[in-house]
Amino acid sequence: MPITTHDKLPDIILFHEARNWLYLIEAVTSHGPVSHKRRHELEQLLKGCIAKRVYLSAFLDFTEFRRHTPHIAWETEVWIAEIPEHMIHYNGEKFLGSYE
Repeated sequence: MPITTHDKLPDIILFHEARNWLYLIEAVTSHGPVSHKRRHELEQLLKGCIAKRVYLSAFLDFTEFRRHTPHIAWETEVWIAEIPEHMIHYNGEKFLGSYE
């Protein structure tokens, strides 16, 4: 993945080598959530990268999350610091099904 000082990189980038996953994390307090526009920008930046991408917006609290819900892109994840044991999946029908 080529990185230059002019690229619009996310706040945090993590790589899970065993799964070949690249976590692209935006701290909402700095630039906002992963919006449709932001996701597209990152896809363009990483078009030569073979790792699978996991887009994640990180919020401090649920109140801040609610302010940004209309702007969060599908096929992304949300993590909220005040409820750290849970994630919110913006994945459409990917996880649709009953719980046992």
